[in-house]
Amino acid sequence: MPELPEVETIVRGLRPHLIGRTFAEVELVRSSVLRVPDPVTFEGLVQGAQVVGVGRRGKFIHLVLRGGPHLVIHLGMTGTLTLRKAPEPRLAHTHLVLWLDDGRELRYRDPRRFGRVLLGTPGQLERLGALPRLGPEPLAPTFGRSGFAESLRRTTRPLKAALLDQAVVAGCGNIYADEACFVARVRPTRRGRTLSRAEAMRLGAALPLVMRQALGLRGSSFADFRDGFGAKGEAHEALFVYGRGGLPCVRCGVTLRQTRVGGRTTVYCHRCQR
Repeated sequence: MPELPEVETIVRGLRPHLIGRTFAEVELVRSSVLRVPDPVTFEGLVQGAQVVGVGRRGKFIHLVLRGGPHLVIHLGMTGTLTLRKAPEPRLAHTHLVLWLDDGRELRYRDPRRFGRVLLGTPGQLERLGALPRLGPEPLAPTFGRSGFAESLRRTTRPLKAALLDQAVVAGCGNIYADEACFVARVRPTRRGRTLSRAEAMRLGAALPLVMRQALGLRGSSFADFRDGFGAKGEAHEALFVYGRGGLPCVRCGVTLRQTRVGGRTTVYCHRCQR
């Protein structure tokens, strides 16, 4: 699943190409990807609307339309949002096509259909339960003062499970939870309440660090992730532990251990991480 660095890569790439453009036509190929509102209302509100902002909250892409509504896209496990010239062939599982006034197409594709499309103001979507309550943003300047470290020390859950909870921290997923725990030298299997204040603070500093590094490499492309123009990222080539179970630790050389926490594959170094 695309996590914060991957979604932010898409947002930063598309922003200068979308702001000021108008959606000349809407083609909803598979209506089931649309959760709110109904297809007729959606097409009526989006067609002719101008994009005035492109942003992100957690793993959600927000296209801000003139007048206030947000066109919100979650990529799920396998989704992509790419800007293409109209003559380029569409790939299978392209569920939504937004024609821009310059002739290009913004295409939302999702083979496994775990993603979703929403339209409304953030307040409306939250009241409907279409948008979840999200925790602090790791890339925000205020993250260190958000209470994130303290919240970890209050939970009885394993750290990995807490980090995957979007109400605890927005945008973190399987990849960067493992990476942040490695950088902070704490095991993802530990219960949050066992952390010292210093360990929790280290983890609070490690999370934005690993995400900024991944963002600088344009995200991790193990399989499905592509940026807004179809290109792969390179961050997966620089990961410390994720996907490296059974291989040597880059720090100490011992074999990395692989287990499951909350149903998710988790990799750590039993020597470096305590």
